[in-house]
Amino acid sequence: MTVRRTTAPALALALALALLFLVLGGAGQARAVGYRYWSFWELTGGKWTYATEGPSTARPSDGDVEGFRFAVSEDSRNAVRPRGERKFTAICAGTPARPGTKRVALVIDPGTAADAPSGERPPAPRTACARVAPDATTAEALAAVAKPLRYDTNALLCAISGYPRTGCGDTVSASEASEASRRSESSEPSAPARPGAAEPAGHGPSVGLWAGVAAVAVLGAAGVWQARRRRG
Repeated sequence: MTVRRTTAPALALALALALLFLVLGGAGQARAVGYRYWSFWELTGGKWTYATEGPSTARPSDGDVEGFRFAVSEDSRNAVRPRGERKFTAICAGTPARPGTKRVALVIDPGTAADAPSGERPPAPRTACARVAPDATTAEALAAVAKPLRYDTNALLCAISGYPRTGCGDTVSASEASEASRRSESSEPSAPARPGAAEPAGHGPSVGLWAGVAAVAVLGAAGVWQARRRRG
């Protein structure tokens, strides 16, 4: 009887810790992925900053420069900036201003071969000057110069000028994300943390993680209760 009283709490605690390790380990593996998608940028003070809203709601002003980069990113802290020309005067030099319109310079960078989905080759980076209505969104400016565009049901931009043919914010393994980042030909450093609204879903602890932790806690408490009951 003495053996049962001393080993029951230890067994319960060991089982609880083992389950907690499995839950946390699984959650870590779930987060250890990257995403392949078009990121959206705005030129502010001569530097790229990740846009705080999507292209379908952003409304640039005349003379603004907007950028898009297709790449594999492990998380929001290492998104890759667009490459190439970024000066409005250079991009829109051949597009004269017209009354009742605005001009928006666009930098479209489909990324590198390391970022491309299997079986696809990225087009060359390019720039374009969209002349659109004064209240036009970035999406409308992009559509004016880079059709066809493709979006998913959450308004995430999936394809520009038909690239890529399929997929939208697809997950990739951690090793693929790291390799794509290492082989990136970008001349710009990684971006700082950015708002998560425009980021593919899947970041942060899942509901399953917290449910698992709660289950482990309940199991541990049950073990302690059983041990005390036997002593009684």
